[in-house]
Amino acid sequence: MMTVSMIRLIIEIPETGTIKDKRRVVNSVKQRLRQKFRMSCAEVDLQESRGFAELGGAYVSNSRELGEGIMNKALAFVEGSCALRIHDVQIHSETYG
Repeated sequence: MMTVSMIRLIIEIPETGTIKDKRRVVNSVKQRLRQKFRMSCAEVDLQESRGFAELGGAYVSNSRELGEGIMNKALAFVEGSCALRIHDVQIHSETYG
């Protein structure tokens, strides 16, 4: 059985004056999530917004509890260690097989 756990975050990045500044922050967050939690991560919407970004992440495992636990740890990491505001979060798992 395969479980894909996903997270969707809408974040506000204060004090970014340009899209280049925003992308630097977003790329840093994505890289840190990939390294710390070994999850896939991408900016999935709001690419042209200077102050907001929508990030999506996924983790494949054999357990809904494990995958959603990783997503919750990733959320806590972003909340605690990144200079941004979280406006919306969705965590969801799909099981295949």
